[in-house]
Amino acid sequence: MDRNWMELIQELRVLQTGVQILGGFLLTLPFQARFSQLDDWQTGLYLFNVLVAALTTILIVIPVSIHRRLFRRGLKVTLVSSADTITKLALAGVTILIVGSAALVFDVTVGHTAGLVTGAFIVLVVLVFVVGMPYWIHHRAIRNNGILKGTDQ
Repeated sequence: MDRNWMELIQELRVLQTGVQILGGFLLTLPFQARFSQLDDWQTGLYLFNVLVAALTTILIVIPVSIHRRLFRRGLKVTLVSSADTITKLALAGVTILIVGSAALVFDVTVGHTAGLVTGAFIVLVVLVFVVGMPYWIHHRAIRNNGILKGTDQ
């Protein structure tokens, strides 16, 4: 459980950096001269992205809060299990933030169609590589090496 906890914390650090960079980018936009020229869709997409960045940041911080509350209470399994679920939700938040931010940038610079196409393309890439690839690798490892499910978590 200690190793699993440390791995989760490392993953959360990576997520936190990405969310901070995207969140920082988003927070600078209203102070740009061109921001007032955004149409209603672009403004809504911008505000949605800011909301997702804030909520994802909260998700990334929750395991630390849980750890502080459960520290030295003999609940490491509960801590790791909860943090695992929360980290998966944070990954979903980061995905939504990446899609939304790219769609916004393409929408503003090239147009609505380009923004929608870019967003859809990134969703497809995420589905193939972030969702599909781990399943494919897992099934290939089982088939090729006879690894039992659940032995390498």
